[in-house]
Amino acid sequence: MAKTLSTTTIETVKATVPALEAHGLEITQRMYARLFENEHIRALFNQSHQDGGSSQPKALAGAILAYARHIDQLEVLGAAVERIAQKHTGLQILPEHYPFVATTLLGAIKDVLGDAATEDVLAAWGEAYWFLADLLIGREADIYRQQEEAPGGWRGWRNFVIADVRRESDVITSFLLEPQDGEPVLRHRPGQYLTFALAVPGQGEVRRNYSISSAPADDHYRISVKREPHGAASGWLHEEAKPGTVLKVAPPAGEFFLPEKVERPVVLLSGGVGLTPMVSMLHRLGAEAAETDVHFVHGAQNGKAHALKAEVAEIAGNCPHVKTAFFYAEPLPEERAGADFDAPGFIGLDWLAQNTPLGAADFYLCGPKPFLRTYVQGLAAAGVSPDRIHYEFFGPADDLLAA
Repeated sequence: MAKTLSTTTIETVKATVPALEAHGLEITQRMYARLFENEHIRALFNQSHQDGGSSQPKALAGAILAYARHIDQLEVLGAAVERIAQKHTGLQILPEHYPFVATTLLGAIKDVLGDAATEDVLAAWGEAYWFLADLLIGREADIYRQQEEAPGGWRGWRNFVIADVRRESDVITSFLLEPQDGEPVLRHRPGQYLTFALAVPGQGEVRRNYSISSAPADDHYRISVKREPHGAASGWLHEEAKPGTVLKVAPPAGEFFLPEKVERPVVLLSGGVGLTPMVSMLHRLGAEAAETDVHFVHGAQNGKAHALKAEVAEIAGNCPHVKTAFFYAEPLPEERAGADFDAPGFIGLDWLAQNTPLGAADFYLCGPKPFLRTYVQGLAAAGVSPDRIHYEFFGPADDLLAA
């Protein structure tokens, strides 16, 4: 692998930015169509992100455009590359998968741009692709090795048995997972997720990430899964998975987690099922010394959709340094502010400024894209330093490079 990209390649790739702005989505749609002709490669992707031909292709188009724009200053993309490497290790992406993407991407560029995709352009993009791919392959090798060598760690898929199933709300169910071999498990970092290879009838093997919602432990994990409309994996888990069901699980992954030492106040801000990694974080923070103030702020539709409420309240009740606030966008007629929840509507930035240490805290956010767009941008506009805004969202990994 070249340690640096050639000047010619950098100039040529940057010159393709206008073409990518105009035709990027068409290129990635064509690329995925080519890529999914291979059933093995197709199984690595969440097909719900392909429905309508927009989500994953749009995300990748944005990622490619971001790469082209910043190819002479790749340090800008460092954090995004780490997130993608973490996603890849969860999905068990291996070095042998990368040539398939290279071939289909360059072929799609040629298909869409036609004569404008000269040999020089294709050669430059080939060099640029493999430069980034080799960075990812190297980082992923490190992650795989660290996961395998850590106490309780493993590489690849490991069988876990569902030990318990608990309905947490009308739409979210928790699954307690214990290793089938009875050996210890890798203690996760609060905020990380597990990746599953699920054998769903009529769908084949599907791979999904679910945040760990339990406290770090040596013998089990817990995930809390929202049933998504038309969700192949979440629907199967809610309908078919039961105590005794065996699931294939990859080691905990993800760069969104609490640091080993928390030195500032913490605000855990979530929407909907985005509370799952926050509950894991809260377990750890609640167990620590009361030197650090913790604010758990969550928005739900109403009490029927609000999961893990009693668990969060119990932690807060035992920890004077933990404060909670629950917002209901559409409270049920029988629900009362001040009793069943704290305030109606959505979490306001003004409320955060008045009720949390806005200028002194680290903010951890998780929720759907509109939620993150509102609060990541809103907190930054309110003067919160970008290095104190940490977030995780559910969507295509390529979104991370485009962000």
